[in-house]
Amino acid sequence: MRLVFAGTPDAAVPALRALLASPNHEVVAVVTRPAARAGRGRHESASPVAAIAAAAGLPVLSPQRAGDPEFLANLAALEPDACPVVAYGALLPPSALDVPRVGWVNLHFSLLPAWRGAAPVQHAILHGDEITGASTFLIEPGLDTGPVYGLVTETIRATDTTGDLLARLSESGAGLLVATMDGIADGSLVAVPQPVDGVSIAGKINVPDAEVAWTSPARHIDRLVRACTPAPGPWTNFRGGRIKLGPVRLRGANGLAPGELRAEKTGVAVGRPPSRSS
Repeated sequence: MRLVFAGTPDAAVPALRALLASPNHEVVAVVTRPAARAGRGRHESASPVAAIAAAAGLPVLSPQRAGDPEFLANLAALEPDACPVVAYGALLPPSALDVPRVGWVNLHFSLLPAWRGAAPVQHAILHGDEITGASTFLIEPGLDTGPVYGLVTETIRATDTTGDLLARLSESGAGLLVATMDGIADGSLVAVPQPVDGVSIAGKINVPDAEVAWTSPARHIDRLVRACTPAPGPWTNFRGGRIKLGPVRLRGANGLAPGELRAEKTGVAVGRPPSRSS
């Protein structure tokens, strides 16, 4: 099939590479978010997906909005059969959804209908899920509500950060996306409506949400720190300033009040509520 790939961050790169390597499909262009300012110098830099596309000699479309008439005309001129999507980062209006013959097929990093929304991996860790995964589904106007083509599962390890887990899911999900496009192309795969039960929403986690409250149960603190690593980054207030936090490790009672600190040879001990609150 003729494909126009849509994606932006590092998590989308394995899927793009896998589709480029597939003998069954032709990636004819890439859609990605416009270059953004980043780093201390606030220099504009292209997205990771744009960098891979440029290296492969592919046209790169970077509309401010996916409903822009010029973008829609350029997309239609490419005559895509399907548009595989991985973490593109912008809403797709009906005018865009109608362009490809098959539609837009999204790789989403959860087992739908669980954790629909912007931050599925973060919420899976934050809420203590033991199993997560990735799903491919046909995009429709609702929030991640479209029928599902396939899924893969992944165990959440006790020390996983969002970065750790997303790295594994992006690799296994890349294989799932290629298999999904293969199945659509040869007619062997049909999308199945999502169950009505088990729906949960994974809203974006912002910087204020990543503040650690030391009166919270210890397991919640551990999950919050891991869920917010690397972004938006867990933090706490200390002597009137904000400090970033690295991974934490649960320990037994240490005689400290919640939030009280004690410097040790191998780290900093922090008081937490009694274990019955964990």
